[in-house]
Amino acid sequence: MAFVRKARRGLIAAAALSAVFVAAACGGSGGSPSGGGSASGSAGGADWTKQGDIEYWQGKDTSQSGWLQKTIDAFNAQHPNGKVTVHELPDNADQQRQQMIQNVQIKNPKMAVVSVDVVWTSEFAANSYIVAPPEGSIDTSKWLKAAVDAATYFNKLYAIPSTSDGGLLYYRTDLLKKYGFSAPPTTFDEMKQQCDKIIAGEKDSKLNCFAGQYNKYEGLTVNVAEAINSAGGVIVGDDGKPNVNTPEAQKGLGTLVDWFKDGTIPKGAITWQEEDGRRAFQAGQLVFHRNWGYVYNLANKTDGSSKVAGKFAVAPLPGITVTPGVSSLGGHSFGITSTGENKGTALDFVKYMTTAENQKAQALATSSAPVLESLYNDPDLVKAFPMYPTLLKSIQSAKPRPKVVNYGDVTLAIQDSSYSALQGQIPTDQALQQMQSKLETLIK
Repeated sequence: MAFVRKARRGLIAAAALSAVFVAAACGGSGGSPSGGGSASGSAGGADWTKQGDIEYWQGKDTSQSGWLQKTIDAFNAQHPNGKVTVHELPDNADQQRQQMIQNVQIKNPKMAVVSVDVVWTSEFAANSYIVAPPEGSIDTSKWLKAAVDAATYFNKLYAIPSTSDGGLLYYRTDLLKKYGFSAPPTTFDEMKQQCDKIIAGEKDSKLNCFAGQYNKYEGLTVNVAEAINSAGGVIVGDDGKPNVNTPEAQKGLGTLVDWFKDGTIPKGAITWQEEDGRRAFQAGQLVFHRNWGYVYNLANKTDGSSKVAGKFAVAPLPGITVTPGVSSLGGHSFGITSTGENKGTALDFVKYMTTAENQKAQALATSSAPVLESLYNDPDLVKAFPMYPTLLKSIQSAKPRPKVVNYGDVTLAIQDSSYSALQGQIPTDQALQQMQSKLETLIK
């Protein structure tokens, strides 16, 4: 399942305030948190045998499948010593993070399990918002390496991967075929060439070429990172140091800036998040669209909600100078909070939710990306979602966003500079110089 991030401008101040709390909590060191634990011991004093009712906190479920509540009902029926209740948060990732942090800080005992975005692991672990499950209690040996790595901090599994994700290019098979294109584009240049011919031929004022997610929120960080990586650049290098003020990054961000200027990306997309783009694609207003795997199920609905059902397919993200393009790694994990009570029930719950059977059922219901690697070759799933082999490749070649303790500050710095460039307020080179300077201050 995908948890869509919808931004509200008033959030910037709140996120900045949370960063102050984060800095105070970790003392600016970014060192290994205390805790740990074993099956017979405790993590930060945790009692892993304690049973009782708990709450599971996550963002809004946009899958429209009902799978989550149905599965929790099944768990509750089998688990009389402790029931799980879903506490649904807003669909904005930044607001989800802020509310989770605030409720740990006030020691809310009910919030026992939280859905942790892959980019929050370091921050949540370093500040002891979540605790590592007992060593050996979770078998990740057959799970996607990228998903497990994203849930690991200082070589310890602090969260339990629930879904992974990689960016995909959704494209209109009917339009490509109509205008003589036998394959989807592998580069941005090819995509523009195909768009120019299709849009000129269709003469539809509502039809646009391409869009991703460009509002000032986490989705912008994802899309900008993908553009820079797909031009051979990086935001933060393998050595952990910012290195975004480069010709490659200029080419990547500059391509998005240029496409906004000439209308290849519609001007209105500057306010788009995942759901805005999904709705536009489903309404037949885009030839190409960058989004996550959850869109596949919804865009293929035959209930009248999608005009493109049966008329699209997916491909790897196109590259700018690197082919194929490079996705940012997405996905979520279950985090067991340090302040939540009844950690025995919490552990039982996350183990139940991540069984092979439930991962497959979730994938069938929501077209989400499971963490059990063998499911990408499961006949039932591949039949239902022919895009699964492409999605697996996207995940396997994806790059993580910066793995830093103060990620909230880092992503805001990326968004601030990028958004100004996309709006045409500052040149691309100035935006990257500004970003480099801010990141050097934040990442020590």
